[in-house]
Amino acid sequence: MSHLFQSKNIGKVSLKNSIIMAPMCMYKSDNSGKINTFHKYHYASKALGGVGLIIVEATAIEPRGRISSNDLGLWNDDQIMAHKELNKDCHFFGTKMGIQLAHAGRKCTVKDLTPIAPSAIAFSDEKSFKKPLEMTLEDIQNTKKLFLDMAVRAQKANYDVVELHAAHGYLLCEFLSPLTNKRDDIYGGSIENRCRLVLEIAKELKEKVDLPLIVRISASEWMKEGWNNQDSIYLSKKLEELGVDAIHVSSGGNQANPDKALELKPLYQSDFAKEIKEAISIPVIAVGLITTAKQGEFLLENSYCDFVAYGREFLRNPNLVFQLAKDLDEKKEINASYQRAF
Repeated sequence: MSHLFQSKNIGKVSLKNSIIMAPMCMYKSDNSGKINTFHKYHYASKALGGVGLIIVEATAIEPRGRISSNDLGLWNDDQIMAHKELNKDCHFFGTKMGIQLAHAGRKCTVKDLTPIAPSAIAFSDEKSFKKPLEMTLEDIQNTKKLFLDMAVRAQKANYDVVELHAAHGYLLCEFLSPLTNKRDDIYGGSIENRCRLVLEIAKELKEKVDLPLIVRISASEWMKEGWNNQDSIYLSKKLEELGVDAIHVSSGGNQANPDKALELKPLYQSDFAKEIKEAISIPVIAVGLITTAKQGEFLLENSYCDFVAYGREFLRNPNLVFQLAKDLDEKKEINASYQRAF
């Protein structure tokens, strides 16, 4: 059997293959943050297409944790039922469901809301990005509770996995970086202090929510003096010690004008994933312009990662998994109703 179509576990959850649909913001909600008809068909179509795990797009823990006013949320109990119905539809096709617990931090552009961040540094000079308020210690403790509360709601909504979003320049990523975290308290300064909030949240999620936990990180923020992959290895080891079940390795997003930006080409982030995988024993997910079966097989066969996350290719082709199966001569993995097309 091909590597992509091998069944594997993330924590206690068994996936029918090693293919993940990466979280991608759709900006199709409204100010309520609720799931609507678009989301139901968008995600169910990928489940019908055979993907092992769908990670639902960045979903905010509070209204000011949204990137835009069209982001999903799971900050109150009224939002649970629609998520539960979505999961029921996707589970019907044998796909496991995850959700990304997110807070936009200084990248919140919602009108009439003031962003919060570890330090009062705006993301850019563009009008859409306001100068954030520096979080107080009380704010930090409240944010920890909001992450936990959302994870509890995710469990009630029958998600199989939760993913803590600490990548792409959003709130938790901002705490990790020495360029965006200029605090002089226990959450700033040394790498130990800058990692503290992510580790504290992960610890509470593992202790109080009975779901496997993935943490998504930006391995590098593409800056000479910024967060880098050696820092990510340090953090990944600490997360593994806490019982985190997988690390999802992306990069970039914390700076509007990075001075070490990578060339955006196929597999451009995979070396980061490989270095992290060599340092830890829990599963690693690779992501980033992976579009073909050959690329996914290469990453798995050569131990760059344990799972392959495809993103934009799923937007182009909801039946991407069927195409991967055809390319790898795994026709039995194609839904019987669709096999005549392959």
